[in-house]
Amino acid sequence: MSRTQSAIIGEPEVLEDRALETRPDWLEIKAAATALQPLQSHDGSIEDAASHGVARQQVDRIRAALPAFAELLPHDAEYLRALDADFARWADEGFGVPDFLDSLVAFQPQRDRVDGLRHLVVFPMYTQNGSTDRRVEAVLVEVVWPDFVAALEAGEYSNALFVPIRFLDFTAGYDTNSAVLFPETVAMRSIPTFTWGAIFADREAARFRRVVREASAITHLDLPEDAARMLDDQRLTEETFVMWDLIHDRTHMRGDLPFDPFMIKQRMPYFLYSLEELRCDLTAFREAVRLERADDTDDTTREHAKLVQYAVIFDRIFRFAITGSRVRNYDGLGGQLLFAWLHQHHVLHWTDTSLAIDWAEVPDVVVALSDAINDLYWKSIDRPKVAHWLAAYELVSSTLTPNPASNWAAGLPKEVLAGPPKGYTDEVLDDEFPLSMFYEALSKKMGDVIESTRGIVGSAV
Repeated sequence: MSRTQSAIIGEPEVLEDRALETRPDWLEIKAAATALQPLQSHDGSIEDAASHGVARQQVDRIRAALPAFAELLPHDAEYLRALDADFARWADEGFGVPDFLDSLVAFQPQRDRVDGLRHLVVFPMYTQNGSTDRRVEAVLVEVVWPDFVAALEAGEYSNALFVPIRFLDFTAGYDTNSAVLFPETVAMRSIPTFTWGAIFADREAARFRRVVREASAITHLDLPEDAARMLDDQRLTEETFVMWDLIHDRTHMRGDLPFDPFMIKQRMPYFLYSLEELRCDLTAFREAVRLERADDTDDTTREHAKLVQYAVIFDRIFRFAITGSRVRNYDGLGGQLLFAWLHQHHVLHWTDTSLAIDWAEVPDVVVALSDAINDLYWKSIDRPKVAHWLAAYELVSSTLTPNPASNWAAGLPKEVLAGPPKGYTDEVLDDEFPLSMFYEALSKKMGDVIESTRGIVGSAV
């Protein structure tokens, strides 16, 4: 019997009891984690010895609630036992830099991807797009795993690490823009081989629905009927984002990558991160186009494949482009680039202060941008790193207008060109590609809406 099967048989309470977030055991854990957070330093330790008594009380509250969850969530029992031991050791050793490696290794949500299966997740960690401070955070989540996605993943879109989830409840670290739960954010003594990565599909879907509804009204864009359905159906939109994320996530590991693949921990001009994230999104787009057009695609997958195309376009051009600061905003830049590419290839029109899109022509135009980025990657293996950087800049700047003060646009001086890569990176402006007049106007009207999606969950839209 497979682990997926065993997660269902004999455990009806796991799937039928939907009120975990109201249980006293959860409320104890949430309150105790919240009480620990202001006691913790940047690295997660509790330096003030005078606070250790209070901290131990909160740790004891968390530990006392874990056995109930081990019974409710037997698929997490091993992890919860290890979590209890990690909390006990942290307290017994004087609340130094926390080390939760053992419980992290025991937590394996990718083994049980069952729609509706729930997990309690408690770790000292930072939250991406939230805070770089490590705090004890607690999250109740539910897996989103529709049958058509399971079939895609079991076939040519295999991604054994991918775990799509939705929020049930969370502590303050997730009352932010963060929509990911990654093991590398956890405090631990050494780095294991990571076996999973989780994305909150409900948050992605909820903010998409709110932002696109407002942006389409402001720009007078008539949405296609199937795209408009997404704005009224949270579950449909969640499933669409799961399909998008499945293909996006696996793309980071596949393709004609540079010998030194783009990773966030490497220091390089931020527009290279833009191209990598856009490459993955456009791969999801082009695969969605292929699935929609294929004769052997089932109706459910075909429907979602079409919706993925709308999701990529609208999320990128309406939300990504104007979310966050203008300091090396690589996702924002990717949204700007896609908008300008569509406009300059005459399938997106801004006429009489209204936006219109020629949807029949959009797929081929977007795939052409995907081809341009893929060609850049293919050629990179024959280029020195900095020459690849220059070629990437040329690709972006051929569509987007650089900052008038840009040294890259003017031509880097010979001493920089002949020097180490750090010199190239230092010359990139924080806002190397400023917002266009269209986006300057849109951002003023959309600022409050974008901000309102901070901490959003599916039930809020």
